[in-house]
Amino acid sequence: MGILNQVAEYLYLKKKDPNAPKSEWLKYMHGINRISILLFLVGLVILAIKLLRR
Repeated sequence: MGILNQVAEYLYLKKKDPNAPKSEWLKYMHGINRISILLFLVGLVILAIKLLRR
């Protein structure tokens, strides 16, 4: 369940853990992960639309 919790934190569905370590590099990594998850979801939506239009 750790991965699902992390994804929920990335997408602002769950509050962040206040005891988690904080650093600039970690913040950059989480930002890049947010972007990649959102692009993946957009790609899935586009793929679903293309498959349903056939």
